[in-house]
Formats: sequence, C-alpha cells, structure tokens
Amino acid sequence: MTPEALLQSVDTEFCLNFLARMVQHKSYSATEGERVLAQFMAQQMRTLGLESELTPVPGDRLNAIGLLRGAGNGGHSLLFNGHLDTNPVTEGWTVDPWEGKIDDAFIYGIGVSNMKAGDAAYFCALKTLIDAGVKLKGDVILTYVVGELQGGIGSLAAINQGVRADYFINSEPTDLQALTMHAGSLMFTIELTGDTRHLSKREQAIDAIAAAVALIPQVNSMTFSGARSEEHLKINRGHVGTVHGALGRDLEEWRPPQVADFVRLKGSARFAPGQTVASVLSDIRALLDKLCQQFPGLKYQLFDDGERDRPTMLPFEVSPQSPIVQSINRAYQQVRGEAQPTGVITPPAFYGTDAAHFYQHAGMEGIVCGPGGKFNTMPDERVDIDDYLDMVRIYLLTILDICQPVEPLV
Repeated sequence: MTPEALLQSVDTEFCLNFLARMVQHKSYSATEGERVLAQFMAQQMRTLGLESELTPVPGDRLNAIGLLRGAGNGGHSLLFNGHLDTNPVTEGWTVDPWEGKIDDAFIYGIGVSNMKAGDAAYFCALKTLIDAGVKLKGDVILTYVVGELQGGIGSLAAINQGVRADYFINSEPTDLQALTMHAGSLMFTIELTGDTRHLSKREQAIDAIAAAVALIPQVNSMTFSGARSEEHLKINRGHVGTVHGALGRDLEEWRPPQVADFVRLKGSARFAPGQTVASVLSDIRALLDKLCQQFPGLKYQLFDDGERDRPTMLPFEVSPQSPIVQSINRAYQQVRGEAQPTGVITPPAFYGTDAAHFYQHAGMEGIVCGPGGKFNTMPDERVDIDDYLDMVRIYLLTILDICQPVEPLV
C-alpha cells in the first residue's frame, strides 16, 4: 500500500466518533472523570494491540501510556504527548458541552480543542497504520497524561518513570502550525507600601495606588535581559492581571478619604529559552528600584508565586532543522500542498505546554503541533473537522517517516 493509499484509508467516521466519545467523558482536572477517561484510553490502546498501562501521578491520579513496539533494525522511536484533563464549562454555551456534537464544519465540546482533538488524532493515525498491516521499525509511544493544568505534573511523572523516545510531538492546539519555540511562565506578586495621610495632606503622602498606576504599563511593556535573538525576544511579555489597593496589608476599603498606603499586584511574565526565572525577577526588581526613585519613600516586595505542587512551565525550543520538524513539515506539504507555517508563532508561542518538560527534563527533541486553537477555551469550543482529519493524516506520515516501515510502501 502506498502512502497515498494509506491517507485515503483514514476512516473519517471512526475518527469523528472516537473524538466525540472522548468529549463525552467529563474529565475536569483532578476529578474522577479524569481517571475514567484515562482508563478508557488505556483500554482503547490495548484494543489496538499496544502494550498499555495506567501509571501513577501524584494526587492519586493516572496517566495512560501505550507502546507499539517496533521491529528494530533501524528507524527512530516517536512519542506523542497530550493531556486528558480539561477546564470547566463557562457561561454562554449554546450546545451541550459533553454531547460531542458534529455538524458540517465542526465538532464541539469542552476540551475538544484543548486538547482532545490532538489526543484523538494521534490515536487514529496509529490505528490507520495498524489496520493497514503496516509494521514499523521504531517504537511508537502514546502518552495520555493528566495534570497539565497543574503545571504538567503528569508528563513529569511519566518522564521520572523513564518514558523516553528519540523524538516527540506535543499535540497542543496550534491550528496545525509547527511551533518551534514557546515561552516559559512565571507567576509573581508585587507588594507596594507607601505612607498614608488624610486627603487634606495628600502632598505629604506616598500614594501606593499612584505608584501602581505608574508601574503597570511599564510591566506590561517589558522585555527581559539575556534574549538570544530577536526571535527569542518575540515571546517576552509582562502582564499585571490583578490589582488591589487600600489601607494596610489587610486592604481595608472603608476609609476612602485617606491615601492608600498598600497595593498588591499579581501578574505573569513570559520568557524565552536562555532566560531564567531568576533573571526575569531581577529585571522586574530593577524596574521597581526605579519606581522607588520616582516615589521617594516607597517600599516594595517581589515574590515568585511558584507553588510547591505546581511545577514552573519552562520554555521550549527546537531547531527548525531538527529531523522531527523537517518530518512534520514534509507531511504537511504532502497533505495540504503548501508549506507549513513554522517557527515562533503567536499567540501559541505565549502558551505553556508539556513539551517544555520533555525538552528541559528529558533532553528530547520535539515539536508542538496540533489541531484546534482558533476556538480554544471559549463558549461552544470547537475544532474544524477538516483540520482534525488533516492532522490525523499528517501524524500518520510523520510516524512512517520517523519510525520507518519494515517493508517499503509501494
């Protein structure tokens, strides 16, 4: 069977129905439904003939890991990675979030874009090869992890348990674009302390709110030191997301005639490979030092909000010349007849993904490329059906290219 015939053999009805079945599992993060979906995926992989197991994740949670063992004698191993846990349903939906509704253009559901369509696409790609009787030289590993929404604890657990391959594909939604770099994410808190006076003596006060108003646009326009290139600088961004100012550390609000002497701001910074949490905090601290010169007597404290049970989402990078990037580029070209958008693509490059853990902690080369994105994490979340099915085909060709068939496809 030729590669072209394999592409034509993709069972579109099965692919859509399989994704709908995944959507019908209410797999909110860290709930029993998440465990049930992991068990479902493990059983489905066993049905395909994969070696499949449920592996532990801190918090009494489970990953589903499957292995299609290759014949050896050449070929590389390829790991697919995606998370099963989803965000909760918000207001504004006009369709049932768990129906898995399919119309002429889209498939709908909570988590279908982030990221069950990617999860289903690599399952269906491998199923198509198995159903066609294609034997591979290299191993294929399917990882269905949990806890991505808690900083990637599921992928870290898999890595710590020895899950490895020569290359990986993380299927987070990129609208089928090949994302070769994304930012790391730092959460921080800034506390500003001034000196209160009654409004009649406002000139004698150190107004913490006024200082915060001056600071916020500076943080929001920040880039950070140590960027390796203009491409790396493209994914530098600071942002203040919450502001609370009033009297005292307890933020008493009942006395507005007095100048506020305390403000607490919470924000996030996005930074590139080569930059670090420490270097980003140092840059923010330098900005705060200048603020104190502008507002004499102002004091500040800066905190890294990294939680003990929530790993920092670190930055990810791969060379556009890497074999895995080149492979998925060729597959995209064959399926769509045009060059694949590749590189530091925003807005996806500002997101955190588990790709960073395989890159930073396992030393693996990989690419972030998945269906969905345009309608991600919004009411009536949905994925374009053509994009989803093309992703199945692109993954199929990439498996063939990386893992290599035992018998030539003619």
